[in-house]
Parts: sequence; C-alpha cells; structure tokens
Amino acid sequence: MVYASLLFMTISSDTQSTPGYSAEGSTAAILKRLRRVEGQVRGIAGMVEDERYCIDVLQQISAAQAALDKVALALVDDHTRHCVMGAAPENQEEMRAELMVALGRLVGRR
Repeated sequence: MVYASLLFMTISSDTQSTPGYSAEGSTAAILKRLRRVEGQVRGIAGMVEDERYCIDVLQQISAAQAALDKVALALVDDHTRHCVMGAAPENQEEMRAELMVALGRLVGRR
C-alpha cells in the first residue's frame, strides 16, 4: 500500500527506539489523505477497466499525483518541525542533510 512506504512506526528495542513518523496529531490527517489517494487510484483502475477516454484517465492520474504531493509536503513540514528543529543542536546538521537527500529524491522524480 502507498501509505506503508511513507509512514514508519517507532520500533522499540530494550530502552532505545529508532525515529519514526509520530508528529502529534498529524498521523490521522496523513492517513486520511492517503486513504483518499488510495480511493482515487482505485477509481483510476476502474476507469481503465471501463475503457474510459484516455484524457480523462490522465486527468485523474494528475489529480492523484497532486494529492500525493500534498501528503509529501505535510510530511516534510512535520519532519522539519519535529525532527530537524527538535533535534539536539549537535544532530541538526545531520538531520538537515538527511532531509535534503529525501527532498532531492522527491523533486528528482519529476
């Protein structure tokens, strides 16, 4: 599923845990958006099965991509606020660099 690759749960091991997506109050909103995108993609599949006009299908694909872009921006915002800015000062540069690599991949796919 789409949201499985975007969201990471916190994994506990003894007393330490790895960072995960857990911005307070945001998880539900992100999941709601992703479920909406999932529905859009299912609708697009139905359009293809029904042999709908290609331009209509392409328009719906564009709308689904735009919705995913909004999810990505929300994740970037949350990550910047909670993980980068909230990191210990000695870790902020590493967190910033990690974010820039992720943004490069996100923008580079276009």
